Amino acid sequence: MVAGLVAGLWGGQARAAQTPPLDVHVVVVTTFELGQDQGDMPGEFQHWVEQYPLDQTFPAPGTEHGVLRYNAKDHVLGLVSGEGPSHMAAAITALALDPRFDLRHAYFVLAGIAGVNPNKGTIGSAAWALHVVNGGAAHLIDAREIPADWPDGFTPLQGHVPNEQPRPPLHSIAGDMAYTLRPSLVQWAYEKTRHIALPDNDGLRTHRRAYQGFPEALKSPHVMMGDTISGETYWLGARMNQWAERWVAYWTDHQGEMVTTAEEDIGLCQALALQARAGRVDDQRLLVLRTTSNFDMPPNGVTPAAMLANAAHEETLPGLQASTSAAYQVASPIVKELATHWDRYETQVP
Repeated sequence: MVAGLVAGLWGGQARAAQTPPLDVHVVVVTTFELGQDQGDMPGEFQHWVEQYPLDQTFPAPGTEHGVLRYNAKDHVLGLVSGEGPSHMAAAITALALDPRFDLRHAYFVLAGIAGVNPNKGTIGSAAWALHVVNGGAAHLIDAREIPADWPDGFTPLQGHVPNEQPRPPLHSIAGDMAYTLRPSLVQWAYEKTRHIALPDNDGLRTHRRAYQGFPEALKSPHVMMGDTISGETYWLGARMNQWAERWVAYWTDHQGEMVTTAEEDIGLCQALALQARAGRVDDQRLLVLRTTSNFDMPPNGVTPAAMLANAAHEETLPGLQASTSAAYQVASPIVKELATHWDRYETQVP
């Protein structure tokens, strides 16, 4: 029954049984596209389709985007998960169960946009994450009702104060709270891309100029390393930023620093970890690149509500075009290197 459901989802068990599964070297994971995959204003996926290119199409009914795209020469598969951790987990699970593809040695490269902490970075930049922290699973008391000595209203599940010690287990009732990606692989990707010059423009310069008092926010776009917090709520503001910094530090034993904020990363990590137990994927072959389209808090003198009014939709994010371009510019050399030197990377992970 399970096989039949999977086959129906992805296009037919009979056809899959007659054809050996495609050996996939790299899966490029994006989260949204603004319109069509080609020829209009690009979201995260369009640069890959047009420039890599991903020129072969596979139907993927029952998924948010409805199609997968493939480069047969390099064995690179691309998908759009849909926004949010639930869409991501569903898309990755469906892909792992798809009999058309052999993903046992595939690398997964998430290349998506994100908010950025102005204490740590600026818009138009690209950050390779070592840690992915779950920002959606917590106990929460409204800030107007918390004890006076609490920094915010968030406590860990199975905990009753914000900085519960000893810390509750990572493997909580809500799933894993923090993932540390393979350090050598993340460092390898960063070293290969750290010198890439990311474009700057007058719009980015004007936007970041408002962040006086935030030295990192005033810098030009660049490639960096930086951890990400992942959750379905699109939060913003200085107080929420303080919570996110604390939350990442708490769950990583103060080894991580919150640089970017996004939605889908925790769903990707959780899905890959579960499918790795079944031998369908290798969750040690994961890279997460987040490129920064907007600050997660306003500059001094601007309220969070006013900031939200100017950036409530993807199309109005101040660094949208710069960040979608940077995601391809920084991630594509890594994808190309892994995919085209398969004799080196199939069995030996950097």
